[in-house]
Amino acid sequence: MTRRHNRRQFIRTAARAASCAVPFVVPAAALGRAGRIAPSERIIIGCIGVGNMGTADMRALMTLPDAQVVAVCDVNRTRRDAARQLVDAQYGGANCAAYNDFRELLDRRDIDAVNIASLDSWHVLHALAAVRAGKDVYVEKPLGMSINEIKVLRDAVHRYGRVFQFGTQQRSSQEFRRACEIALNGRVGKVHTIKVGVHAGAAERSGLKTYTPEPVPDWLDYDLWLGPARWSPYTTARLTYPHWFHISDHSLGYVSGWGIHHIDIAQWGNGTELTGPVEIEGTARFPDDDALCDNPLSWDTRMKYANGVNLIFTGSGPGFDGVRQGITFEGTDGWVWVNRGSMDAEPKSLRKEQVGPDEIRLPVSKFHQANFLECVRTRQKTISNIDVAVRSDTVCQLAWCAFHLQRKLHWDPDQEVFVNDPEANAKLTRPLRAPWHL
Repeated sequence: MTRRHNRRQFIRTAARAASCAVPFVVPAAALGRAGRIAPSERIIIGCIGVGNMGTADMRALMTLPDAQVVAVCDVNRTRRDAARQLVDAQYGGANCAAYNDFRELLDRRDIDAVNIASLDSWHVLHALAAVRAGKDVYVEKPLGMSINEIKVLRDAVHRYGRVFQFGTQQRSSQEFRRACEIALNGRVGKVHTIKVGVHAGAAERSGLKTYTPEPVPDWLDYDLWLGPARWSPYTTARLTYPHWFHISDHSLGYVSGWGIHHIDIAQWGNGTELTGPVEIEGTARFPDDDALCDNPLSWDTRMKYANGVNLIFTGSGPGFDGVRQGITFEGTDGWVWVNRGSMDAEPKSLRKEQVGPDEIRLPVSKFHQANFLECVRTRQKTISNIDVAVRSDTVCQLAWCAFHLQRKLHWDPDQEVFVNDPEANAKLTRPLRAPWHL
């Protein structure tokens, strides 16, 4: 612990003039910094969950000379062995450790931070364990399976003084920041409506409907894969992405899995990233021909904020027309729309306007993983810190509650409870399979 403290002190002193709003590091190729960071001064990282997203995050971290991945963990032996080989190839050695159980990785005192990209139903428990073990955390979206568990994680992050970065990487993209600044600075007049449209992934469910229980393959720790989710027999379909994404035992589906990205930007551009709506109502179309995949095929949600702004959140698919994919801020004098790699506005001149020095200017991050590492050094808040992560994730979960209760709900964003509604408040908590607990 003394070695780690001294390293952190050294890095903080060297970077004290830097702000985590602007990343201190970007990929080595961009700055030519490879080889300039001594191994003893690098941030030591372990990766929990190395499937598609986890491997992508790991690769991004390994482009940064200020970090070094030393351990990977996955209950799928094939994946963890492949990840270990990638790490060893990157650093030219055979030193990367590979674990089946995340607790063994977290027991290592030399690890400063962890990247978590496990099954959605595992995110909070993995992050809680990491925070309590003294690690800083980068957690992939969505955050949790219930509002109660994400609040528990928020409390732990603050109690233990850990740095947290949420995988809502659109905050590190210029077009999203510019669209939010246009909305916040009144360039479209007074914003009255925000439209959020995402695809619902209904077509991905086809082709994998073999749900007959099968023997668990020897390369998988299936009980640990299930973790806090209720026990269910192993089937190939359950384990296959994106199939498990449509199973409510493991995920809230595209409502939060994809919706969180655009909802987070809506919160940012509405100036409500530390609060939430006060009214929610919505409907969803659920499958009626599938005994396993039970998440919504499409949905239509209407929310209202205390500032008078209306949020329309839809998932396209069978049953609803859906709004335009992306985020649209509509005001009294025009609109601005943004999606990945694209931005449009009316009047068109808004696309070229720059924010003035006396206007609202949002923090800048150009590379999500680099922003995380910089804040590990400075102990400042990341661009997608735990407080904004919980609020954005809550909006998605409020929509989920509305789908299942099928009536208008009233939310108190200060107390983070439904107003005089015991039935709705019962949905703020989800039971966990023993022995797992918060």
